[in-house]
Amino acid sequence: MMIQVKNYICGQWVAGEGEEQKIYNAITGDQIGSVSSAGLDYEAVLNYGRTVGGKQLRKMTFQERGRMLKALALFLMEKKNAYYGVSALTGATKVDSWIDIEGGIGNLFANASLRRQFPDLPYYVDGTAAPMSKNGSFIGHHIMVPKQGVAVHINAFNFPIWGMLEKIAVNLMAGVPAVVKPSEYTSFLTEVMVKDIIDSKILPEGALQLVSGHGRGIIDHVTNQDVVTFTGSAFTGRKLKAHPRLLEESVPFNLEADSLNAMVLGQKAAPGTEEFDLFVKEVTKEITIKAGQKCTAVRRILVPENFIEEVQKGVSARLASTTIGDPKVEGVRMGSLISRLQVDRVRENVELLAKSQQIVYGNMDQFDVVGADKDKGAFFSPILFLNDAPFDKQDVHNVEAFGPVSTIMPYKNLDEAIELTKLGKGSLVTTIVTADDKEAREFVVEAACVNGRILVLNKDCAKESTGHGSPMPLLTHGGPGRAGGGEEMGGKRGIMHYLQRTAIQGHPTTITEITQQYQQGAKGIISSIHPFKKHYEELVIGDQLITESRMITPEDIDAFAALSGDNFYAHKRETNFAGTMFDEQVAHGYLIMSISAGLFVDSYEINPVLLNYGIDDLRFTKPVYAGANIHIRFTCKEKISTDVTPNEEDPKTLIQRGVVKWLVEMLDDTDEPLVGIATILTMVKRLDQSN
Repeated sequence: MMIQVKNYICGQWVAGEGEEQKIYNAITGDQIGSVSSAGLDYEAVLNYGRTVGGKQLRKMTFQERGRMLKALALFLMEKKNAYYGVSALTGATKVDSWIDIEGGIGNLFANASLRRQFPDLPYYVDGTAAPMSKNGSFIGHHIMVPKQGVAVHINAFNFPIWGMLEKIAVNLMAGVPAVVKPSEYTSFLTEVMVKDIIDSKILPEGALQLVSGHGRGIIDHVTNQDVVTFTGSAFTGRKLKAHPRLLEESVPFNLEADSLNAMVLGQKAAPGTEEFDLFVKEVTKEITIKAGQKCTAVRRILVPENFIEEVQKGVSARLASTTIGDPKVEGVRMGSLISRLQVDRVRENVELLAKSQQIVYGNMDQFDVVGADKDKGAFFSPILFLNDAPFDKQDVHNVEAFGPVSTIMPYKNLDEAIELTKLGKGSLVTTIVTADDKEAREFVVEAACVNGRILVLNKDCAKESTGHGSPMPLLTHGGPGRAGGGEEMGGKRGIMHYLQRTAIQGHPTTITEITQQYQQGAKGIISSIHPFKKHYEELVIGDQLITESRMITPEDIDAFAALSGDNFYAHKRETNFAGTMFDEQVAHGYLIMSISAGLFVDSYEINPVLLNYGIDDLRFTKPVYAGANIHIRFTCKEKISTDVTPNEEDPKTLIQRGVVKWLVEMLDDTDEPLVGIATILTMVKRLDQSN
């Protein structure tokens, strides 16, 4: 039965007009369906995302969005087995599918965990306040709010699930809805997952829409509040980047293009070393995983000239042991390309490269396929080239065959390896395999300008290394030049691509209200109730306690020195202070912090404060001599909602709580300037103990 891949737009599943693209089983070559997005009203699609999905997402806090992503990830993991069967139709092996399916879901988990780095607000407060007046009554700050548009994601054919999930995880965390346009060749797999996502109702309606066909006209109606991302060929990416609408509306455009990535064997990683074996294994893996259809795949293999023969033999032997065929057949290690059209494209570029370099392994016409007909399916032999003069024969630095194709080339010294890397004109990733950390540093520092990511691989990290071809959700993915100049993922940085940073100026009390973070100089809220007697829900930003004073005595300083063992000369009475920074015996900074805790802590009965678990930004700004009177201005600075994962074996973990940050300002008799400042973190019990 033929399938008709549909689009999910404006709250409903609809078929496009006619048949824009036939869909084929990449293994058998049989047509399995068709897809179209012709006739869709893209202006309505984008407006629906902005007004329906965006409005709901922007009301949610970062904590709520993070929990939403986590719930979605858990839901999809339960459904994952269904996706593997469909993925096999794209020519993917089980390992290929694992990268796409579980790698994509893992991206949701990783981004969900980022909620801990954001406030329990719909917007983000960026950095620290900037003092802008002499007396502190006028300050500046930055907030970052969700863009009130949509993220339009135009994705490639090679990762129909990972490509979608790694992008929407970021924009959904930011509070921005998405319209996803996967490649029409593999949109049938994306559609299967999107159906589950929509049916789950975990995402607000309008937060995710799907355009499964060609999507012609999808960016004709974008506005300055939208963001467009593209993953695919550099040629197509440049065309889209120059779209008049993007220029007129100044629409942010993120381009992640295929690139001529390199892997470099270090000069001391000779045959027989563990690093040499790692290099051969990693190169071969990158040629065969996804049949070389990865934007991060290794296209250029840089080897010290005296190791060329051994590397060629090692890689060729591993390629020869790689069984090609139907992924359902046991023992098959490499599947097919996505389509016969892709076979033709890769063949064309291999023939072009063969004009300037020699094929040393593989034959495009003569190779074995297990469990399928290589002339009907989209199969292709691994091809390994040797380029003996890479500075002269430069097609290898300009032409990419997007399949299981790579080229070995020699270098004389590390400077040459760096220059050859740069000839790729910008890459997503380069790997150097070396046990020499100084060599690694020299290479990384010089090659980083043309790379979005550099992996340094050696025997010490190999066991846990994620490998050359695996972009990680908490690191940026992208690269300069040919690679597109964009950044995807990147953890917290990636989320900020979908937020508008705005400078705000005003009185500290006003900025406190806007940021929901207490700013120094703002009016405090003095209450007869000690702040530590309040539950999490009862605390208000700005709740403040001014403590009584305590005199610092010479005996205090002596006792703390004896207790702590800190007998630094400045803390000893008998020191001759001539020529030092101090006039006389000075109190330890940590003594002042400890005495501060004694002043602000309500310690006479059990209260909602469960524990103190850290100090941030502790500074000692003025010497405190014996005889000084110290008091504390103690203020509720910020509240952060937390999840509690109950451990049934430990009932204490069932206590519902939140994190509260307190500003501790340490003052002497003069009140200004401060003698010290810190932020302490406490866990505070909630009134609501329902699970």
